[in-house]
Amino acid sequence: MTGRTPATLLGISLLVAGFAAAAQTPEGRWKTIDDATGKVKSIVEITRGRDGTLQGRVVEVLQSDKGPDPACDACGGANKGKPIKGMTILWDIQAEGGGEYAGGRILDPSKGKTYKAKLEMLGDDRLGVSGCIAFFCRQQEWVRE
Repeated sequence: MTGRTPATLLGISLLVAGFAAAAQTPEGRWKTIDDATGKVKSIVEITRGRDGTLQGRVVEVLQSDKGPDPACDACGGANKGKPIKGMTILWDIQAEGGGEYAGGRILDPSKGKTYKAKLEMLGDDRLGVSGCIAFFCRQQEWVRE
């Protein structure tokens, strides 16, 4: 290690760590966890749209009280009675910096209600997903598949 000081190696390490942290994004496939049972309920895939916003779609329903292919019976409008598998449940999410995302909406298919949405990277493989009414938010932790 000629010509390399400990300060140079530390600087390189911090630079690499900074790039790794910046690379964390909610894009990908996530396991949603049931709050009551702790079991995986579904897989949601989060993608970036042409306008740069994030959206999430249910790609698999793994556990449901309504059978293997549940419909969104509690939903109103265009989603009423539609299969939950394939349904977009997150939309118009925008990056706010520092691993935080907001500005969009989230649909809870079990209640048929939509909420203001916030996402926060809690680590490489953990995502905090919040639904908010006014200033009151409830967060779930999703795990990267």
